Amino acid sequence: NVSTSYLPLLEDWLLTYGLSISPFRLRWQTALFNRQFYNWGRWKPRFLYLWFSIGMVFGIVAMFGSVVLLGKTLMQTLTQMLTEAPKAQNDRMLQVVVPGVNLPVSQLTYFFSATLISGVIHEVGHGVAAIREQVRFNGFGIFIFVVYPGAFVELFTTHLQLISPVQQLRIFCAGVWHNFVLGVASFMVLFLLPAILFPFYYTGVGALVTEVAEDSPANGPRGLFVGDLVTNLQDCPVYNVEDWNSCLGDISEKSQVGYCVSAATLQQLSFPARVYRRLDGTVECCSNNSLTDICFSYSNNLDSQLYACLPARKVIEASKVCRTNMDCQKDFVPSFCVTPSLENQTRLIRVKHPPHIDMLYVGHPMHLQYTVSLSSFVPRQNFLSIDLPVVLETFCKCLISLSGALAVINAVPCFALDGQWILNSFLEATLSSLIVEKQNRELLGFLILLAGSALLAANVALGLWMVTAR
Repeated sequence: NVSTSYLPLLEDWLLTYGLSISPFRLRWQTALFNRQFYNWGRWKPRFLYLWFSIGMVFGIVAMFGSVVLLGKTLMQTLTQMLTEAPKAQNDRMLQVVVPGVNLPVSQLTYFFSATLISGVIHEVGHGVAAIREQVRFNGFGIFIFVVYPGAFVELFTTHLQLISPVQQLRIFCAGVWHNFVLGVASFMVLFLLPAILFPFYYTGVGALVTEVAEDSPANGPRGLFVGDLVTNLQDCPVYNVEDWNSCLGDISEKSQVGYCVSAATLQQLSFPARVYRRLDGTVECCSNNSLTDICFSYSNNLDSQLYACLPARKVIEASKVCRTNMDCQKDFVPSFCVTPSLENQTRLIRVKHPPHIDMLYVGHPMHLQYTVSLSSFVPRQNFLSIDLPVVLETFCKCLISLSGALAVINAVPCFALDGQWILNSFLEATLSSLIVEKQNRELLGFLILLAGSALLAANVALGLWMVTAR
């Protein structure tokens, strides 16, 4: 009895500071920002009227568009489930994000910060629009549901019910409208980032290594180090991070390239070795367990396939990339196009990062992509951080994706989301003359909300299953 008697005191203390705790949720509400909200809501009335009227049109279009988008995403998910094609998962515009599963732990700070900012901007839209429409504003707050942060505004419900459906639409659509604007603004900052950072960083000269994972195959004495500037992957030039990813994608999809070696050099470097087939059908001819020798295949003029165990670096350094022997014919010097005989999906990649000696990487190209972090921005001075542009880029990308997702999801005609109130006000504004009975309009709205909720629930459930169960 003594311990339980403190509970009312604790609740009173929490309420004094605007705090409330319930299962899985922590909530804080304050009236500290009310004056600022009222200043915003009364600033340039004509501009705000036009601003939120555009937002109303956008919100209505977004409501219909979100249903189409969710329908398309659901069909894509079902197709992937039936065809067992997980490779196409990244093609979907909407994906369920599970921290630690398909969201790297290293990006959690960006994710939660962008989620909170998107939520705050969303609610600022509702609050300012409400004040513009003469609805009493009671307060602003922030909550944490499980681990996800968010924001909310509290409006006087009676005032909200007394205004016209069009005025309600301006308020209810303001949130998704502000999320869209935030996404566009973030995209503009991302697009103009090279110009913004031009006095301190230059671009277009290569991809700067910012981090190499400890377990990365690129980690080692002759590997990549933080601060290295990658300029080429094989014969594919690298001017920025996009080129790095594109080159690795091409290398992964295409067959292994070969290297031009003169007949004299080939005879000098090769030594007798036993040829045997691996389990996947590829051929191995180096049996000395050397980390420097690789089995190469080539064809002579009689079109017979030959194999030679050769020191990889001596063969590749200063050699021209080729596909056939015809690519190597010049100056009448007999030459062959020798191609590394590696396991399926494995590639030998020459990575140029001057002034250092070329890195020779043997493995799956995607392993290199996942374990090496790079930036397109190279500091003009040594004291400038190589991480700052990466932080700004990543944060802008998170804001674009999360603010956009918040706009789409909230526009869905679904129970407990903005879409519910947008739909109800839209039906009142457009169908009051066609469907005279209010009860019938409410029934129509309920059925649409039921279908929208089922569509959203199906996307979330199947999206979770695709991310976790597969």
